[in-house]
Formats: sequence, structure tokens, C-alpha cells
Amino acid sequence: MAGFRSFQEFGAWQLAYALRGAVVPLCRRTLRARDFKLHGQIREAARSAPRNIAEGFGRYTHRDFARFVRIAKSSEVELLNHFREALGSGYLTDAECRDLEHAARKAIKAANGLIRYLESTADPR
Repeated sequence: MAGFRSFQEFGAWQLAYALRGAVVPLCRRTLRARDFKLHGQIREAARSAPRNIAEGFGRYTHRDFARFVRIAKSSEVELLNHFREALGSGYLTDAECRDLEHAARKAIKAANGLIRYLESTADPR
């Protein structure tokens, strides 16, 4: 990719990583409540998004990179579901859920933008 030296330079990765950090307090609450299944699902979905963007950056073609960004986006959408589950289980307040959903939607929007960019540009030489 012209101009990008690291996956960390992409806004989609930065927002995915920030989202991952934002769910840490939620993970602590689910673990304390012994809701191990929800804890694991939240933790893995949050870790998956930045990890997949980083892995996609290491691929040669834009099409392949876009495939990994789609996987990252799917994990971010999955988190939206987990936030609702956590709200319903009493692990989040309404305000906390709104804030996490807002962070997830920002990350999803950035992932969509990166996908559009990758699909509209030529592969590196």
C-alpha cells in the first residue's frame, strides 16, 4: 500500500484497537460475575478485529486484505450483540452500552471505508 508502512497507521485498526480497550471493564465485570461464556465471547470478538486488520495488511492483494477487514468488521458487529446481552444481564448501564455501541459503530464505519478503498484501488506492485 502506497504511503502506509504499518497496519497501525490505518484508522480502522486504531478504532478497532480502541474498541478492544473500551471493553476491558466489561470483561472484568462478566468475569467477576462468573459469566465465563459471555466474557470469552466479548474478549475474543474485541481481540479479533484489530488482529484481522493487522493480518490483512500483511497480505499481498487488496482483495485479500479486504477479506480480512470484513472479518474484523463482523467481529465488531458481533460486539454490538454482546453489548446488548451485557446490558440485559445487568453488566452495563444504558449509558455504558450507548458509549460502547457508539465506539463499535465508529470502528465499523472505518472498516467499511477501508474496504471501499481496497476495492477501488490497484494492488501494489
